[in-house]
Amino acid sequence: MSTALTARERMLGRLRAAKPSAPEAVEFIDTAIDNHYQARRAAAPLPARHRIAAMQAALRASHAQVDCVSADAWPALLAQRLGEHGVRRLLLDTGSAEGQALRAALPQGVEALSFERPLAQWKGELFDTVDAGLTVARSGIAATGTLVIAPDAATPRTVSLAPPLHICLVYASSLHVDLHAAARAERWADGMPANLVLVSGPSKTSDIQQTLAYGAHGPRWLWVLIVDDLPAHEGDQP
Repeated sequence: MSTALTARERMLGRLRAAKPSAPEAVEFIDTAIDNHYQARRAAAPLPARHRIAAMQAALRASHAQVDCVSADAWPALLAQRLGEHGVRRLLLDTGSAEGQALRAALPQGVEALSFERPLAQWKGELFDTVDAGLTVARSGIAATGTLVIAPDAATPRTVSLAPPLHICLVYASSLHVDLHAAARAERWADGMPANLVLVSGPSKTSDIQQTLAYGAHGPRWLWVLIVDDLPAHEGDQP
């Protein structure tokens, strides 16, 4: 019988033999990273209201449609656009405050669906007949125009991936300057969710004949509504 180790066994052996990093070394690296990003932000401050403009610019550069709208105006605006786009079936969390607000504003002919059945029971219906999905972002990253979405039972990741149109609400008060700021402010190190979706634009690929195509591996369109919930006297503070 051969006693030669497989590549997997050799790799696992090296990992088991490696000494864990000293806590002091990890703390030193974390501090160096913190200092680097803090210095960058101090050199080029991005106040809260300016993050809205940065978020819009980055998302538009990635082929997304973006609007900044007040908390009381977004349901009517979105409902109008859904009708103009020809959306007939919209997937959303009907139990959330945002889902209820939009559902009340929807015009006749637009059906609101909730994700109540296991995916296996209605996969064909979902992929064939649902026109759009609405999510509410946990936060946003202004530097890259990234939406941070934490799926849950009412809004699993399928809502942002399967329908051809993905609509996402993100609150201006939740926008961070960069990824490091988001991870620190939301204390990601204390416990990451089982699934975190980062979205910076509609699905696109250029794998086929080097031609850029949208919607090949996910939504063809991304609409983002930045809900301006910043107090007027705090909007320009870093």
